[in-house]
Amino acid sequence: MTTTGHLIDDAPLTSFHKKLTAFSSGGPFIDGFALSIIGVALITLEPAMDLSATEIGLIGAASLVGIFVGGGVFGYVTDKIGRHVMYIADLVALAVFSVLSAFCGEAWQIILLRFLLGVAIGADYPIATSLLAEFLPKRQRGRLLGAMFVVWAVGAVAAYVVGFFARGLGPDAWRFLLASPAIFAIITLLARMGTPESPRWLMSKGRMAEADASIKRVFGRQYGVADLPEEPVVSTSFFRVFQKPYLRRTIFVAIFWTAQVIPLFAVYTFAPDLLESFGLYGDANLYGGSLLIAILFVVGGIPGLWLVEKIGRRKLLIGSFAIIVVALAVPALIPDVSAKIFFLALAVFAISSGASSFLEVVYPNELFPTEVRATAVGMGTAISRIGSAAGTYLMPMALVTFGAGGALMIGAVVTLVGLVASIFLAPETRGASLSDTASKTESEEVEKSAEPGPAPVTRA
Repeated sequence: MTTTGHLIDDAPLTSFHKKLTAFSSGGPFIDGFALSIIGVALITLEPAMDLSATEIGLIGAASLVGIFVGGGVFGYVTDKIGRHVMYIADLVALAVFSVLSAFCGEAWQIILLRFLLGVAIGADYPIATSLLAEFLPKRQRGRLLGAMFVVWAVGAVAAYVVGFFARGLGPDAWRFLLASPAIFAIITLLARMGTPESPRWLMSKGRMAEADASIKRVFGRQYGVADLPEEPVVSTSFFRVFQKPYLRRTIFVAIFWTAQVIPLFAVYTFAPDLLESFGLYGDANLYGGSLLIAILFVVGGIPGLWLVEKIGRRKLLIGSFAIIVVALAVPALIPDVSAKIFFLALAVFAISSGASSFLEVVYPNELFPTEVRATAVGMGTAISRIGSAAGTYLMPMALVTFGAGGALMIGAVVTLVGLVASIFLAPETRGASLSDTASKTESEEVEKSAEPGPAPVTRA
């Protein structure tokens, strides 16, 4: 393995990296906010429209189905036409669909707009994460990509805070709540204006002059394409992520991502219903309990962001999955479990999930090359949302049929599948350059505990 310097991989952390991380985090923030605000909005929306259990499930699942479409389609589009154009366009769509939701008069209109909102959210995952990953130094890549995704939970926290203060708006409070993501979409849009295109992507398309200009703009006029290893010019193919050596990686990403998000979205979308089913009534319990669970998700992300570079991706993923299995199974295994134990189980779940869920964007960005990186993130997003949409749709029925404990036991079984898959498939990518992680052979991936690559060599 070569130890020559690399302008991007071995660069010191700069204000540009921090700003790009903040701007890219706007998408996950809006995702967490929009997917959590629907649970709060349903408190007034359900009686206002006299919604059936089926309609409630469809409203909850619509945005997740949209994320499936947005990730699957626009990840590939991002690899074809570039990161920067899509980085801006999807936020315009987010704002428009959110505002239109406030004027709905029937359930099917809300379902449709929540679906379209999901398409825009799903598009932002491959767009923002691939652009950020391609600019980050390798020693901070996992931590900053992870920090970007932990912001998802901050958005969820904000949703419950907004919902609490909007509860006095009367029976039409849901209109304001469904429109509110537009505020954050516009703020993020303005912040992202002027972001440079990824020089890695430009080089992969043979656009060397533009890549050179992008490098000079970010790192200084003394640098250029000669300071980066040559990026092979390879045409983007949607099906490449399903061919060797990437098929195994695609399967791994799809399974572990799906296993993480099924219980996550089910709990966050229906947190008030889960808490009420265990006797927690009133604003303090419904809003406060949901808010506390969301805050604990953020709390879990703090040690997770330290551990991801300390012990590596593989150990963090497997360890958190193991803890979540136990936490979700406890309410079902203890006869007549008390509300306190039930809430404690949800709290442990939130902390453990927050400590590793950001690997959903770290792993696919590290395991795939530039020409299909966004496609891979998009496919992981899309495939995982099939399961999460089904889980969210079925959650109200599971609560009625099996009770809250039984519903969480289903989540424990799903998480167990993710745990087993990670034990056999999860590679270690800590400390390696993007070009190294993307070029690993399948035999290298199955090693249980790969050591990080050599220490970066600073350019003189």
